[in-house]
Parts: sequence; C-alpha cells; structure tokens
Amino acid sequence: MTTSQAHIAVSCLFGALGVSLWAYATHAGQPSAAIAAQMLLIHAAAILALAAARKAGLLHLRLSMYLVSSLAFGVALFAGDLATRAIAGSRLFPMAGPLGGAVVIASWIGLVFTPFLMKRD
Repeated sequence: MTTSQAHIAVSCLFGALGVSLWAYATHAGQPSAAIAAQMLLIHAAAILALAAARKAGLLHLRLSMYLVSSLAFGVALFAGDLATRAIAGSRLFPMAGPLGGAVVIASWIGLVFTPFLMKRD
C-alpha cells in the first residue's frame, strides 16, 4: 500500500467515524462528541484533497507525505480524546487533546510551505 492509498483509507475511516460520532452526539446530547465529529469530517475531506494534490504533483512529495500523516495523527488524538471523554467519561491520556490540536496546527503550518518547495518549470 502506498502512502497516498493509506491517506485515502484514513480519510474514509475519519468520514465513517465522523458520521457515526455525529449521530451519537445528536442522540446523546454530547457537545464534545459533536466537536470531535466535526474535526473528523472536515479533516476527512482535507486529507483526501491533500493526497490528490500530492499525487498531482502540486505538493512537495516527501514533506507533504510526512505532514499529512502528522495531520491525521493529530486529528486522531484530538478527536479521540474528545470522543473518549464524551462516551467513557475519561481521557485518552493527560494532554492528549491539546497535544493533538498542536500537532494539527503545526501540520497545517508546515503544509503551507510544501507548494513552494516544488521545482519550477
């Protein structure tokens, strides 16, 4: 499996989990589960688009590969911590949410530079 294929699979998993979590949040009245669902759904589309942009040669191949993986990891930590708190009443581990959020922000900032690192025509 290529990295692009793995990112597409993660994107689809985030989409499925986001819809499921949103349904749970709606029926259980859990606002933090709804926030986790939004984070998953927004980033499902973003990761899919980033994988396509990388495959089309619009992003620096190696750097964007690592940054999209980092983005997915951060989203999983952030949303996973919120979902665990909503469903189980406990955290993944101390500071999982803030760490995940910081990784997401850092990944997006890193991705800003990937188009500019491409070879010019």
